Amino acid sequence: MKIFINKSKQDSGAQAAAIGGDLIVKTIAEHGEARIILATGASQFDMLRALVARTDIDWSKCSVFHLDEYIGLPKDHPASFVGYLIERFVKQIPSLKHFEAINGLADPEQEIARLNHTVGSRPVDVAFIGIGENGHLAFNDPPADLETDQAYLRVQLDEACRSQQVSEGWFPSIDDVPLYAITMSIPQILKTRTIICTVPDARKADAVKGALEGPVSDMCPASSLQKHSNTYLFLDAPSAEKLGNEYKS
Repeated sequence: MKIFINKSKQDSGAQAAAIGGDLIVKTIAEHGEARIILATGASQFDMLRALVARTDIDWSKCSVFHLDEYIGLPKDHPASFVGYLIERFVKQIPSLKHFEAINGLADPEQEIARLNHTVGSRPVDVAFIGIGENGHLAFNDPPADLETDQAYLRVQLDEACRSQQVSEGWFPSIDDVPLYAITMSIPQILKTRTIICTVPDARKADAVKGALEGPVSDMCPASSLQKHSNTYLFLDAPSAEKLGNEYKS
């Protein structure tokens, strides 16, 4: 794992977009197309802003998948992750080849079967992801399934995850946060050729420490990144504050 610690979250987002964007350009040059994954949430604002500003990426050769969506939430809800990506990415890239949206209003089992077939058809090249305050990757809350052979899963969200959605301003109260979601599984995320993980803010410091310094455990799902040989982790000073000095040299 390659770890970068920047002074600000804006710098971390810009660096993640620079390295990840260069990988997309390289993949298109070598394979004629690129398949990427995009995460959502407050941690991805700066990275996405920098990524859509790139003028050297041929987006007409890129297909985009996203990580998760609430079950029962329409895409025009302010907290919908589909809506988030449409507004902050898809509408900014009119030439984009394809956006594979998760339909939160569809029958979950049928939608999961469709997604499993679609994403599994070819390898994904670059995944832009984050880490939750409870150590989750996507909506794989602890204790997460680290062994499933399914690309997408139906999951129940834990209280810490749902509280984070409220603290970030997506919902007015925890009672408004859906209990269930469809999420890309951890084994599927780890199949991606390169992972670009952007994790700013002090509220993520415990999760970052667990992901890097703890054992690989279903109680800190992000620790699974230790098993991926080509992960780039972009932190700011507050999110890295609890790491040992060996990471800060």
